Amino acid sequence: MTTKTTTIISIILIVIAIVAGAVLWNQLPDQMASHWNANDEVDGTMPKFWGVFLMPLITLGMMVLFLVVPGIDPLKANIAQFRETFNVFIVLIIAFMLYIHGLTLAWSLGFTDFKMSAAMLPFMGVLFIAIGSLLRKAKRNFFIGIRTPWTLSSDYVWNKTHQLGATLFMASGALAIIGSFFGSVIAFWFLFVPLMGSTIFLVAYSYVLYRGETKS
Repeated sequence: MTTKTTTIISIILIVIAIVAGAVLWNQLPDQMASHWNANDEVDGTMPKFWGVFLMPLITLGMMVLFLVVPGIDPLKANIAQFRETFNVFIVLIIAFMLYIHGLTLAWSLGFTDFKMSAAMLPFMGVLFIAIGSLLRKAKRNFFIGIRTPWTLSSDYVWNKTHQLGATLFMASGALAIIGSFFGSVIAFWFLFVPLMGSTIFLVAYSYVLYRGETKS
């Protein structure tokens, strides 16, 4: 996917979210649900203005960040080697953010017969699988990927860490999808425990690889 296509699709999605909020404005409550606890119960609200426009604005900021920063990365030539894959990821994460926004609007309109965790987890699983695919193709840079002092110092350490990281993140995504079929508490363990465990392990793994390389 080209950067131009990515930009167009992203802007269209954000505009749709803003227009949807504006059209539904009069039907939405003055205080909208903004946070759900582990039992899928609303435990936080925000004024309607922010409930309607905050997520699209945050998503717009993320889009600008994702599109601009790779161009000023000192290793931007490396990013260019996997830019098409990164562009697909941009669209997916923007779609995910606006999907959550859509769920929030639906809940605030009174459509509360679904569990937020069960609705979110399958998409989160797909997103982590996409991250795994991105990691597999990522080349050393300062913006995208598993950036530790040791991966950034060596192409060998970067490549080995990201090959393993791709597998671990894709497995975490698959577990998140499986977890969506269980209760929210169990689903939490299916998603965040593998994800946090993978992250901590990869940091340590990159250090071990670096020490092995520098000793040889």
